[in-house]
Formats: sequence, structure tokens, C-alpha cells
Amino acid sequence: MIKGILKELCALPGVSGNEGPVREYIGARLRPFADEMITDSMGNLLLRVKGRRAPKQSVMLAAHMDEVGIIVTGITEEGYLRFDFVGGVDRRVVIGKRVSVGEKSLPGVIALKAIHLTEDGERKRVPPTKSLHVDIGCRTKAEAEALVSLGDTGCFDDRIEEFGEGFLRAKAIDDRIGCAVMIALIESGLPVDASFAFTVQEEVGCRGAVTAAFRLRPELALILEGTTAADLPSQKGSEKVCAPGKGPVIPFMDGGAIYDRGLYRELTALAEEKSIPWQTKTWISGGTDASAVQKTACGARVAAVSAAVRYIHSPSCVGNTEDFENIYRLVKAYLETL
Repeated sequence: MIKGILKELCALPGVSGNEGPVREYIGARLRPFADEMITDSMGNLLLRVKGRRAPKQSVMLAAHMDEVGIIVTGITEEGYLRFDFVGGVDRRVVIGKRVSVGEKSLPGVIALKAIHLTEDGERKRVPPTKSLHVDIGCRTKAEAEALVSLGDTGCFDDRIEEFGEGFLRAKAIDDRIGCAVMIALIESGLPVDASFAFTVQEEVGCRGAVTAAFRLRPELALILEGTTAADLPSQKGSEKVCAPGKGPVIPFMDGGAIYDRGLYRELTALAEEKSIPWQTKTWISGGTDASAVQKTACGARVAAVSAAVRYIHSPSCVGNTEDFENIYRLVKAYLETL
């Protein structure tokens, strides 16, 4: 169930600040289930959905719609695009990768001069962004200007593919997985009344979450996310952080938030009770919309349930489909306890 929704979401472009296609898809799909649905001035899609009963505390679930990508900053005389990155992107993994640029989804490739033209010093350094360009197949500046405008965004363009034993490769699993789980929860019927925030601009500073939390005023918030997995041969012990296939990740702290201890205990105990495998992060890093939600308006108790994702913020993120389903199972079970 979750896998199918996730594939559809990952196929959509939604670079921070330009989340429209994702918002339109979710809005059209969930409109029949929402008692109230609005798009706020930031671009967040906010829903209130009735359940079978009212919880003692107001509840919000949040996941961000945006993904990392590029933004066009210039066009060269030869028809190449100059660009900068939107969100945290590792320059080492983008050279030669396909991108889709602008509203017309123009195909392009991130270009760098050939290695046999470089000097020894250049080969030992990660190339700076200013040395990279996007090739969209134009020969002149005029040709490119007819197709692309400054400020156009571009997302990574890579195929969605299942491989190995239960693994899925796609762009933007962070955080279309959280969006997919929230869609499935709403469509399955809720045990309690809840608000849902599909937020924008998380990758550039959790901006949408501020206005979403201010409007919805939750007392308790669950942030559904993708988080960094580093389970590679080069990493030892706690450096692996977390691993796909070992269950939902329930963190106690990250680079932006200390999660509510009571909620952490409740979620981990419930996972044990329901025989849902779970793990926590063994490295304090990263951040989620929780950092904004927990200190907006009167504040909120926050917890996160995440999917461990390899190669996060890259054209080829990798997650485990069983983890995705177990996130849904755990969050659904938690809502039942309220």
C-alpha cells in the first residue's frame, strides 16, 4: 500500500519553494476525506480530519512535500545553465546526473569538464558549484533563454526501481515517505480527530512548519520523515547511525530537536508490544520540522518516526519497503491509543 503511493509521489517534482505538483496531487486525492482543507500563504497543505473520537490533546501529523534540487542562476553564451543547490546536496554525487528543469521538465545533465583537462590539484578536490553547469542541449544563450528562465528550479531525474530484497530506489524518498504514510492513514479512516500538515521548504530551514503549527496549534505532534542511514562498510559502530530494513527509526534527539521523552517511551513500548521492529539513531545529526513545531506558538510535545534512507539528498535514495509499511503500522497503532 505505502510503496505504491510513495512511487507516485517520488515521480513528482517538488523542489523547495516549488512544491505545487506534489500539493496538487495530495489535495486532489484527499479532498473527499477532509473536513477542512486549506493551502496557506506559505504553500502548506493543511487538513483537519474527523476520526471516531476526540483525543484529549490536539494532534498534528506533519511531513514535508519539498525535495532538494537546483535553481537556475544564469545562462552562458554557449547555452549552458549556471545554477546553485536548493537544500543540502553533496556535490560529489551529482556530476553527470540527469535533472529535469522548469515547468516543462526539460531534460538536462549536470556537466563538468572532462578529467583529462584537469590539473593534479583539481583531481584531489570536490569541484565547487561554480564549475558545474547544466547541459540542456542548447548551442546558444538565445536558444536556452527561450526555454528556461532565471529562478526556474530543477529536480533530479532518476528512475524509480525496486531491487534486491525489498529495497526501493528513487529521488525524494525524504520526505515523500512521510507524505505517503499520512495519505494512507487518512484514507484508511482515523481513530481520532487529527490535523495533517503537508509542509513546504523544510529543506531550506523548516520554514513551512512554523506557519503550519501556528495555524493548527497542536499540543502533540508526530513528524514523519526520512533520515540518514550510513550502514556502509566504511562506517563502524555508532557511525552507521541507522539502517534500512531494521524498522522505523524513533530518535531521541537530532541536530534541531530534543524529542519528548514521554512520547519516545510510548512509541518504543508500543512497537515492542505490537512486534514492530524499531531502531533509534546512534548519531546526533540532521533535523526535521520538529525543531520548528515544538517552539511555535505555545509549543508542542513532539516525536518523530522515520524511514532509514541511504544516500539521502541524492538522485538515488534507497529505503526498505517493509520499513515503510511498519511506519504506517506503528503510527496507526499509536493513534488508536489516544
